[in-house]
Amino acid sequence: MAIELDNSFTVPVPPEQAWDVLLDVERIAPCMPGASVTSVQGDEIEGQVKVKLGPLSLSYKGTAKFTEKDPASHTIAIVASGKETRGAGTASANVQASLKPDEAGTLVSIHTSLNVTGRPAQFGRSLLPEVSGKLIGEFASNLAALIEAGGATGTESGETADAESGDSTATAKPAPAIQHEESLNAFKFVVVPVLKRVIPVAAIGAAIAVVFRRLTRKKS
Repeated sequence: MAIELDNSFTVPVPPEQAWDVLLDVERIAPCMPGASVTSVQGDEIEGQVKVKLGPLSLSYKGTAKFTEKDPASHTIAIVASGKETRGAGTASANVQASLKPDEAGTLVSIHTSLNVTGRPAQFGRSLLPEVSGKLIGEFASNLAALIEAGGATGTESGETADAESGDSTATAKPAPAIQHEESLNAFKFVVVPVLKRVIPVAAIGAAIAVVFRRLTRKKS
């Protein structure tokens, strides 16, 4: 199943700083629920994504590669592909991201061409955009916490140099409040939002049915 996804989020730093942060894949990977990086070799990244939906557990291993990194226009392009570790399902994506100045700092816009096969394709076209939107929201929240704690800047170690001796001392930085999840719990992204939509509609339908029955009884 192929689908096009558009998402955006803001980070509380200017584009120049956000650019350096977003390219530090190993450091920001924990900000994405269920994602982990196993190795980085130049522009190629190997990693894993774990997903849970009730009793269903899925694990993907794959690679991603930066095909474009333009610091002048602050645009990034990534090609990624993965396969279920237990199963025949596959996933591939072409991702394009751009950074623009924003009142809050930097607006990051992402366009993803996603193709999935196997069990995740059963989520359907209507639910995948909602899942991706929730994921981006959590990623952005964790990334903001990382940045505000100084964990993704060039001064993350808190080192200060003594002007006379040249010695450097490390000062402790507060740990960023990242809510990292070892696996993506898709239940809260898929089932809960659906229930929130279905329950009110069902309640309205039931109320209309009750009123209709009462009116029918009065007429009879």
